[in-house]
Amino acid sequence: MSLTPQAVHPVVPQVPAMAREAAQAADAARQQITRCAGTFAELGERLRQHPPRFIITCARGSSDHAASYGKYLIETTLGRAVASVGPSVASVYNTPLDWKDSLFIAVSQSGRSPDLLRLTEAAREAGALVVGFVNHEDSPLMRMCDVGIPLCAGPEQSVAATKSYLLSGLAFLQLVAHWSREPELRDAVTRLPEALEAARALDWSPALLRLADARGLYVLGRGIGLGAALEMALKFKETCRLHAEAFSTAEVLHGPLALVGPGFPVLALGQEDNSAGSTRDVVRRLVELGAEVRSVLDVPGTEALPSVPGIPTAIAPLCQVQSFYMAVHRLAVARRLDPDAPPHLRKVTETV
Repeated sequence: MSLTPQAVHPVVPQVPAMAREAAQAADAARQQITRCAGTFAELGERLRQHPPRFIITCARGSSDHAASYGKYLIETTLGRAVASVGPSVASVYNTPLDWKDSLFIAVSQSGRSPDLLRLTEAAREAGALVVGFVNHEDSPLMRMCDVGIPLCAGPEQSVAATKSYLLSGLAFLQLVAHWSREPELRDAVTRLPEALEAARALDWSPALLRLADARGLYVLGRGIGLGAALEMALKFKETCRLHAEAFSTAEVLHGPLALVGPGFPVLALGQEDNSAGSTRDVVRRLVELGAEVRSVLDVPGTEALPSVPGIPTAIAPLCQVQSFYMAVHRLAVARRLDPDAPPHLRKVTETV
């Protein structure tokens, strides 16, 4: 059976739920900030008084991409190592780990996946401080946490997660802002809802619609932007049946560069931090090889992806994902697919 999009002719809603839900992110962000600021302040004080030896994140899919964003925020702001531990360490391999004096952060939309619950249980039993960022407040994961923080994203009907990803990123941003007490990050939290509204209004559709006949592409990011690249690559697969691979702009110069040639599609993200110079260098190299690069950063020879000007660097990747969400469903429709109902997938995936 062919897997080409032309072989599928679904009935697509006029405004997919994915787009409607993504458009709600700014209002949901305001709700999280208002409702959870006190909890984050108390948690930040607790972590300053008793700093963890290390931080572990536990998540899958879009939640894990948000955790990648959080990892770089924590490491570059607080100087503490963060690692993602696969839930199968506990659920499949039944291997005990030394969690003493660590911070364990579980991120989940449903809070019900058995493997995630098993690892969280193991972490708590072994002495970790367990924090959960969970969208479904009445869930086993939320009840298991020492500190359970609701994402406040509200219901999502589309299989493809959107606002819950952005609200997970905000949760990490709030955590780091209150823990570090950095004024720049506190400002970033305050400004995120308005920035998401501005990003929502930007039109990435012309750049993405030219991928209607593509068979694959690279999505690139670095540092706090790597999680955004991972998330966009997943959505290309999930909603458009388009094979997209996400790479750090440092990693793409190794083996993946061998596939790049004239006409090869690339989506290049970036933010104006210490990674911007090297990202521009990589994009220039890709342009020299003939790649068709759509870039957030200004590089000659690329198609510009519009971005929100004058915002804190920490929220630039979240705003880029917001703009992407408002356009990718149009690419799915152009490829004769229903972005709300990807084949073979369910809204809640429970793995062991």
